[in-house]
Amino acid sequence: MGLARNRRRERTVDFWPGFVDALSTLLMAIMFLLTVFVLAQFLLSREITGRDEVLTRLNSQIAELTELLALEKGNNQDIEDQLVNLQSSLANVESERSRLQQLLSQGTGSSNAANARVGDLTTQLNQEKQVSTRAMSQIDLLNQQIAALRAQIAAVEQALQASESKDQQSQTQIADLGRRLNVALAQRVQELNRYRSDFFGRLREILSDRENIRIVGDRFVFQSEVLFPVGGNELDPAGKVEMDKLATALLDLAKEIPAEINWVLRVDGHTDNSPLSGSGRYRDNWELSSARATSVVKYLISRGVPANRLVAAGFGEFQPIAAGDTPDVRNQNRRIELKLTER
Repeated sequence: MGLARNRRRERTVDFWPGFVDALSTLLMAIMFLLTVFVLAQFLLSREITGRDEVLTRLNSQIAELTELLALEKGNNQDIEDQLVNLQSSLANVESERSRLQQLLSQGTGSSNAANARVGDLTTQLNQEKQVSTRAMSQIDLLNQQIAALRAQIAAVEQALQASESKDQQSQTQIADLGRRLNVALAQRVQELNRYRSDFFGRLREILSDRENIRIVGDRFVFQSEVLFPVGGNELDPAGKVEMDKLATALLDLAKEIPAEINWVLRVDGHTDNSPLSGSGRYRDNWELSSARATSVVKYLISRGVPANRLVAAGFGEFQPIAAGDTPDVRNQNRRIELKLTER
């Protein structure tokens, strides 16, 4: 009865590492989304900053043009007032000239004085006409300048509207880019999860007859004794048989995974917490776990698995799946884990 309880305890599936890996995958996806969001925000802030600078310059130009236009309008009003005064003076001169001519024709007063007075008035009239002509020329020039200023203001307002429209288009494009990136990331994660499920389903069918090969979360766990001799890193004959099955399943799956999914099979080596003497081939558990993971990777490469689809990692005794210091716990922690993931 005690033996049966021990066997049931050995076959118990520990879901905690799988939950930790799933949580790590979720955190990596969230970090990627946050990176995309921060990049989009950075690009948007740069774009908006540039637009604000353009808007500031355009508003400054409009203010300057408005002040200049107001000044020109004031000058124009002064000249128009001056022209009105000149026209009034001209009318007075014409009236005085007519009066004198009437007096002259009637023979009243001194003829010479009247002629002199008429000459003076004629000279003054000519001067007033010249001044009036110059004033009209200045008014025409001012009207032309006002028209040019209005055209410049219209051009500035048009450029301002175009800048605002382009800014709105940029914001729309950035939002659309973020949405498409999120959709693409979700699709990639779903595709990889589907192929990972297929891969583990095939391995489960192939390796289901071995009690010392377990599924923990999204990883296959091989006890070291299945693959390696005690203290060694070279695959024994039984271990090569198991790796042949793994290589066959992996090659079949590689034909189905699209090329755009950059997948890898990560091979993780783990040891128990028993320290090595340091006088043997390996100085510590780091070297032993790394050597065992590398040995599995090299054997899979020899069976045709592409080298760029494999990763070897050694964790020593620092990632146990069972707590304690009993022989049974140490046996569980001495293992090779396989995980299909994205590079």
